Amino acid sequence: FREAEFDILYDIIRELNPTGRNKESKAHKYTKEDFSKEVFFDDDEYNTIVNLLDRKKNIILQGAPGVGKTYMAKKLAYSIIGKEDESRIKFVQFHQSYSYEDFVEGYRPTENSYELENGVFYTFCKEAEKNPNEKYYFIIDEINRGNLSKIFGELLMLIENDKRGQKISLAYSKKKFSVPENLYIIGLMNTADRSLAMIDYALRRRFAFYKVKTVFENKQFKEYQNNLNNQKLNELISKVQLLNQEIKEDLSLGEGFEIGHSYFCNYKNINDKDVEMIIKYEILPLLEEYWFDNTDKYNEWKEKLNGVLNG
Repeated sequence: FREAEFDILYDIIRELNPTGRNKESKAHKYTKEDFSKEVFFDDDEYNTIVNLLDRKKNIILQGAPGVGKTYMAKKLAYSIIGKEDESRIKFVQFHQSYSYEDFVEGYRPTENSYELENGVFYTFCKEAEKNPNEKYYFIIDEINRGNLSKIFGELLMLIENDKRGQKISLAYSKKKFSVPENLYIIGLMNTADRSLAMIDYALRRRFAFYKVKTVFENKQFKEYQNNLNNQKLNELISKVQLLNQEIKEDLSLGEGFEIGHSYFCNYKNINDKDVEMIIKYEILPLLEEYWFDNTDKYNEWKEKLNGVLNG
């Protein structure tokens, strides 16, 4: 088939597929207020991120481990769309072996030869093109783990806000391709990952960067914490806030290594055993990695955190 013929068939299939329509019609409503309640963001922070995304079309949410970047990204997309519509969100994770062939297009082995196949970003762009009045969100977890210039290739130019809709010939198929104006890219980046090189400057200027911070003092988080009504949890969170201050002041670490609030989230009820599990199997292993060359510092905080359990 020629591409135009494929597009016509695709539209007919969408019209005749009641399952797909029912899935979209049953999507739960999701509002800005739902986002603020679940992610513990105030209105100013929410409006800033939405405005950055509207203006730039590409944003990277960066922050320490456990500040809820991955959870936040999908919920942010839902809140802008207005409902939990999975069909308009695509989630991928970059890694060192991720390639242009995975992302845009490339040859894949078949039984007797090789065939050119479309990558995940190409396919999602084509889906977005069919509904120009709807917003689509492409979420890239661990965006700085991939070789970004290699993965994006010639699309590095096309993702810019003022280059959307412009066509360029792809490397393999030579087909004309453009990134639609209604597609938004949300990248996620861990600031505590020491093994990673800095983001390529050519890519850096194509994204807005927003630092996601801990929300222990946020009003909605405080309400959530109070509703759980567990004294040991309250003591642990107070200790973690002091710990974060020491991490910020540590010259070998800094703000990007703080302990995030997501370690304490998504509980409807929490008991002392849950608190013990958070300390022993989530926070202490992270501190052991942070202070692998400073046993005294690690042991000091191990004793302080375990002291919560003995209170």
